[in-house]
Amino acid sequence: MILSGWGRYPRQECTVHNPRSEADLRALTRQGPLIARGNGRGYGDCAISRTGTADMRRFNRILSFDAQTGTLAAEAGVLLADVISVFLPRGWFPAVTPGTKFVTLGGMVAADVHGKNHHKDGSFGRCIEWIDLLGADGEVRRCSRKENADLFAWTIGGMGLTGIVVRLAFRLRPVESGWIRQQTLPAPDLETAMSLFEEHAGATYSVAWIDCLHGGKGLGRSSLMLGEHARLDELDARSGAPFATPRRRMRKVPFDAAQIALNSLTVRAFNALYYHRAVAQRGEALVDWDGFFYPLDALLEWNRIYGRRGFAQFQCVIPLESAKAGLTELLRTISASGQGSFLAVLKRMGPSEGPISFPREGYTLALDFPVNPDALALMERLDAITIDHGGRFYLAKDARMSAATLRASDPRTLDFAQLREQRGLTPFRSSMAERLNL
Repeated sequence: MILSGWGRYPRQECTVHNPRSEADLRALTRQGPLIARGNGRGYGDCAISRTGTADMRRFNRILSFDAQTGTLAAEAGVLLADVISVFLPRGWFPAVTPGTKFVTLGGMVAADVHGKNHHKDGSFGRCIEWIDLLGADGEVRRCSRKENADLFAWTIGGMGLTGIVVRLAFRLRPVESGWIRQQTLPAPDLETAMSLFEEHAGATYSVAWIDCLHGGKGLGRSSLMLGEHARLDELDARSGAPFATPRRRMRKVPFDAAQIALNSLTVRAFNALYYHRAVAQRGEALVDWDGFFYPLDALLEWNRIYGRRGFAQFQCVIPLESAKAGLTELLRTISASGQGSFLAVLKRMGPSEGPISFPREGYTLALDFPVNPDALALMERLDAITIDHGGRFYLAKDARMSAATLRASDPRTLDFAQLREQRGLTPFRSSMAERLNL
């Protein structure tokens, strides 16, 4: 079967297995190199393997819930969307969520996903109580901060390379409604945007769309969005019942867009329109949870916008002390290239966490580029700038980085590769692991 990540690049012929039980998974560990795959929302080749890809979506049962602590136990193939569907009407919401709800819980562990609240609440790993992990020997081990603690730590953010997550327990947060108090703050340049992030460090959620093509004095102009879960006493008559938020109309991209549609003129026009709309909509508003956290989920198969060749995402995090200089150089390089991105996101990150997790205190910039020679060459230049400023890259979004670039940006990956060798974990192998010598 031909598989790819969400970016549809690279595509590979893979042997795919569809296990239904732990016995099926144990049998697969005896058949050769293997990697687990959830709902395919990793952007590159992190969850595909030519020799063996285990589709985990049949492990989709919710197992238990403790309403006193908000702790949910579930199998790894459960979708985050299903967790929200079941528990939000009961007053619970994920404590940490990525930008799409169409991810599996196992994938959230593997990528140690972060959200708009990392500066306050950290990444998904901080919410996890325990993980049941299938090893290369076919045994399932309970891993937590007290039991098999080192394996627990390396699994969170380990991209599925320490074993197969079979089930897990993690905490949800209590909420009084399905509405978000959103505040929109336009920023005419990067310096203002970063100042607004720091000024509003107490906000639970913060994220900025950033215009990556506008240069000059307006370099890095942005629209910063802050958010808080709305309390009952903050709802108005239009909100209706606390959790009766409107259902969004789902649309679907019906075909692959032509490459010619993605050029500097169309991207500049889109970015200008988006920024001026943010200026017009500045201020506070009540928005539903789905629109605030998952705006792109309303457009099914939006990855087809980038054409048949697919797209690659560049996401780095630059430490706080060099973030302004690093982001300025990145944005100047992108603007000069004309290889702009419709979807450019800037977030403030909190402190580093696990031994292999992506986040560190600073700023993360994420951009999508259609796959073509010019864009791939640009991303290599962006790699070099990131390394020069002490930054590193998000493996869940990568599809084309070299092993040398990874080592230069993140020496921890050498320790990770040695750990895999010493613990007999090398049978868990993705195409990404092979490309990056992990």
